[in-house]
Amino acid sequence: MSRPGFALLSLILVSAGCSRNGSQTAATRAHGAPTVIAVSAPEVQALVARPGARATLVNVWATWCPPCREEFPALVKVGKTRRDDGLRLIFVSADMEDQVGDVRKFLTAHGVTDTVYIMTGDAMTFINALNPKWTGALPATFVYNGRGELASFWEGAADEAEFNHSVDQAIATQ
Repeated sequence: MSRPGFALLSLILVSAGCSRNGSQTAATRAHGAPTVIAVSAPEVQALVARPGARATLVNVWATWCPPCREEFPALVKVGKTRRDDGLRLIFVSADMEDQVGDVRKFLTAHGVTDTVYIMTGDAMTFINALNPKWTGALPATFVYNGRGELASFWEGAADEAEFNHSVDQAIATQ
C-alpha cells in the first residue's frame, strides 16, 4: 500500500473508531496457522465470482480495529455453520503487509484455518473498486449472491443474526 493510501486509510479508520498499534513481520505460513495471501480488489472480485457458492460474505477487518475484533467470533461461527448451505466466507485484513504475524496470531486464536487475504495496493483504489459507497470504515461487510451480485453491504460491526439474515437474503435472490 502506498504511503498516501495508507495515510488516507488510517485517517478514515481513526475517524471510524479504529486505530493502529504495533507491527510484526512474517513472510510465510507459520506452522498450524492459516495462509495469508496479499490480494487486490480485482482479485477479491474474482474470488467472489468463482462458481460453487450460493452466497459469498466478504469481511474487511483489521487486528487493530476494536469493532472488527468484537464481531469476528460471530463471523467465524456463521462461516462454519453455513458452509453446508453454500456460504463462502472471505476475510480480507486491512493490516499492513508487514503485520502478517499479528494477523496469523489473531486468526489462530479464533480457530481460523482457511486461507485469509490481506489487502495490497493503494487503499482508496481498493476501497473504490470493491464498492464506491464504502467510505473505508472498518469493519466492512459485503454479501454476494451465487451469481456474484452484491446483495448487501454495510460498514460497522454486526452480530450473528445480521450475518445470517444477509446470507439468507443473498441465497434467496438467485
